[in-house]
Amino acid sequence: MLRNMMAACLVLGISSPVLAADVTYRKDIAPLFKAKCGYCHGAESPYLGDFNENKAKFEADSLGPRMDSYADLIFYVGWPDTGALMRRLDDGKNAGGKAGNMYKRLGSSEEERQKNLALFKEWVGPDAWNLNRWKAKGDVPAITKEQVDKIKVKY
Repeated sequence: MLRNMMAACLVLGISSPVLAADVTYRKDIAPLFKAKCGYCHGAESPYLGDFNENKAKFEADSLGPRMDSYADLIFYVGWPDTGALMRRLDDGKNAGGKAGNMYKRLGSSEEERQKNLALFKEWVGPDAWNLNRWKAKGDVPAITKEQVDKIKVKY
């Protein structure tokens, strides 16, 4: 009995820091996003529909689509622009060696970029980081329900 209680305490002791370390939008992603992405994707940026209508103008002003809130950001993870965040931030290990166009913005060194990418991956979900879109494109199949079910994006 004592051995079982000690084992339970040990398991709880090991598990507690893991639970406390859950990556959330408020605690981890929002500050990182503001620091690394907010300049081009902040409150002054257009929503995606407006961006797409005037892409050249906004890009000339160094503005990308707005992603400065939880609701705006998950739009680029789950739906309707499924996987866009992952495609842009990926280091290339999921895309045949070609890093996403925003990977370089994750940090000033490869070490910092990898650390920040790992944080985004943990937030999206350890098994949810994929580059699939809602609909198939070229050789890349559409995202599956099973893949969508793995998305975590905790607030």
